Amino acid sequence: MKGAILAGGLGTRLYPLTYATNKHLLPVYDKPMVYYPIQTLIKAGIKDIIVVTGGPHAGHFLRVLKNGKHLGINHLEYAYQEREGGIAEALSLCEDFADKKPLCVILGDNCTDADISEPVRKFQKGAIIFLKEVPDPQRFGVPVFKNNKIVKIEEKPQNPKSNFAVTGLYIYDHQVFDFIRQCRPSQRGELEITEVNNFYIQKNQLNWYVLDGFWSDAGTFESLYRTNKYWAEKK
Repeated sequence: MKGAILAGGLGTRLYPLTYATNKHLLPVYDKPMVYYPIQTLIKAGIKDIIVVTGGPHAGHFLRVLKNGKHLGINHLEYAYQEREGGIAEALSLCEDFADKKPLCVILGDNCTDADISEPVRKFQKGAIIFLKEVPDPQRFGVPVFKNNKIVKIEEKPQNPKSNFAVTGLYIYDHQVFDFIRQCRPSQRGELEITEVNNFYIQKNQLNWYVLDGFWSDAGTFESLYRTNKYWAEKK
């Protein structure tokens, strides 16, 4: 299985920090933020990785990640997202890299110590999304359950039907790129990964796991502080 780290965007919620560099290169305790999703993939045995980035600081990744060998990556590629087109659009840039193989996708601001090697090893087809119970699910895509099965995912609902967030960690088979081509821009003008996941639900091909251990995004001042605090105390 190959891996994709989606690390584009302008990081506007973290201005003025992100005037200086890409959000995903900001420090989380003693490492650049993007090192954490890389560690998640490496720990799961995924060592062929593409990083999708964008914005005015995209070139900074080369100085930090280089060819990835010092981080345990066997093969590292980069792709450039030219505009703020959403997570699904960023993922679409990985189609040639994926080469019809399964792809483990993680957002560049997702920091977790969970071990996903078992679902990676067992994956065959369809999609897997990873969930985490959170105090503020309205910030995320939220699964709607019926008989312990996800029947729908709602994007940033005002009245969430569960306390689980769809984390920025997914496994997809090659169908994902066909589903992205069927997506239409949302009210935000972006291609939403929630719509992609709902296509898998409609085909009864979406499975889910709850992440063990710590998980947080680090895309707001509050979550960046929380993530720094966790890793500082853990180490």
